[in-house]
Amino acid sequence: MLTSLYVRQFAVVASAEIGFGPGLTVVSGETGAGKSLLVDALLLLAGARADSGMVRAGSERAELSAEFALAAAPAARAWLARAELDDGDACQLRRVIRAEGSSKAWINGRPASATQLGELAALLVEIHGQHEHQALLSRAHQLALLDAYAGNETLLTSARQLAARWRELGAHIERLSGGENRAEHIDLLRHELAELDQWALAPEALAELEASHKRLANADRLAEGSASVVDLLDGDSEFALRRALGRAHAELGKLAAIDPALAPTVELLDNAAIQLGEATDALGRYAQDIDLDPERFAQVDDHLAHLHELARRHHVPLNELQTKGESLRTELDELEGAGEALGKLAAERERVQADYAQVAAALGAARGKSAARLGKEVSALMGELGMTGGVLQVALEPTASLEPDAQGRERCELMVSANPGQPLRPLRKVASGGELARISLAIEVATLGKSPIGTMVFDEVDAGIGGAVAEVVGQKLRTLGAQCQVLCVTHLPQVAAQGHAHLHVSKHSANGETRTLIEVLDAEGRRNELARMLGGVEITRETRAHAKQMLAHAQAD
Repeated sequence: MLTSLYVRQFAVVASAEIGFGPGLTVVSGETGAGKSLLVDALLLLAGARADSGMVRAGSERAELSAEFALAAAPAARAWLARAELDDGDACQLRRVIRAEGSSKAWINGRPASATQLGELAALLVEIHGQHEHQALLSRAHQLALLDAYAGNETLLTSARQLAARWRELGAHIERLSGGENRAEHIDLLRHELAELDQWALAPEALAELEASHKRLANADRLAEGSASVVDLLDGDSEFALRRALGRAHAELGKLAAIDPALAPTVELLDNAAIQLGEATDALGRYAQDIDLDPERFAQVDDHLAHLHELARRHHVPLNELQTKGESLRTELDELEGAGEALGKLAAERERVQADYAQVAAALGAARGKSAARLGKEVSALMGELGMTGGVLQVALEPTASLEPDAQGRERCELMVSANPGQPLRPLRKVASGGELARISLAIEVATLGKSPIGTMVFDEVDAGIGGAVAEVVGQKLRTLGAQCQVLCVTHLPQVAAQGHAHLHVSKHSANGETRTLIEVLDAEGRRNELARMLGGVEITRETRAHAKQMLAHAQAD
């Protein structure tokens, strides 16, 4: 559900922050005031193409952001998790459009592309009234809507699982059969496995080999350095550490004879002398035992070189070469024993295909039955919405391929005739924005509660209607608002009266500057706005009374 929308320096809006609640929110205002700016802002946050004309004159950039509550949006939560953009129970979409035409987008504060915005927004909000931004125009969405209406989720899940298993088995069969190059592939696997068996090491052994290589490569330096340190500790120089420590011990011993409080310090020097001697002896032995074996270094260096070459060739780190070998061994065993395995896999694939055929047939039958029922319901609602004689049919077309398909063996196309005598045409080719919005409303009402989208936006839904039909449109929108959040831009009081909340858009000019203001109307403000919509410029006592009556009637319903 959309919880808030913030726009700054957008078109003629200097700044506006609007909170939204559940139910039906209506947006009204005088012609030209900018009622559709809210819809435009949501379209841009849904990834629509931006241009510099959307930036308020004299400003460097326009900023838009929307926040959604995700408690009832599992698909959106799943998308965010896959994209590693999940941020809890809320989601923020943000976009900045600069005056020179460039734009940037963010999802939950992290940079995102316009494509990502579109993918996520399609799971959060559905906008009706503009052809290029309606999910309902997508044939895939139409099929999903039909399946939701029919309650086909169990059959769809089975179809998806069986189709995935059928493809998985096919890939396994192809891998095992190897085609014409099977023998060559087996020879290659044997060769690669022999190399890995010869050179690859367990992680612990690899670490020891690398340490040994480092030691051998620096043997001269280690021998010279350790001998030099021995000389510093216990050499012939008067500055050798053992001699200096001896002198310090003797001097401190004399002082301790005067003041016994220094005795513990003398003891510390005794211990230091012992540890210094042990360190000197250990370094001396180390210097003598350093391995200065060029042949051993060459062997270790050659082993590491082979390992690096194998890692490069197999595209894995050095410490994963043994794991790679195990994988190749498994593949080789499968290929060498492929005869029996191929028979079992082929038999299983036939069983899966037979099971899929049964599920697909059941799914097709359920779709056919529900398609007829949905067509009748939507056609009846179209008549109620002022499109008398309008017809919607849900056409199902079989797919050309006989291979198991995750979506079943049909594709869906919503066909519509908006007026009597007109031929049926695909919904995506309906020209009138108003007709399209009302048809969309009829479909949404007929499939009430079936769509996973939490926010519906209707623009131009009441274009070209009035009177009783307008009241019906408002009632249908309010009914839809009981199931999901609905935002409707309207110029009809019959529709506006049905809203659970009312936003008013107005335009003001001062000092040569034009601004659009957006405000949430209270009860009195709603009555005044409905009176204006009913009576025009002059608001009379009669129009106020009528507005009050309309609101009371809507609330009673």
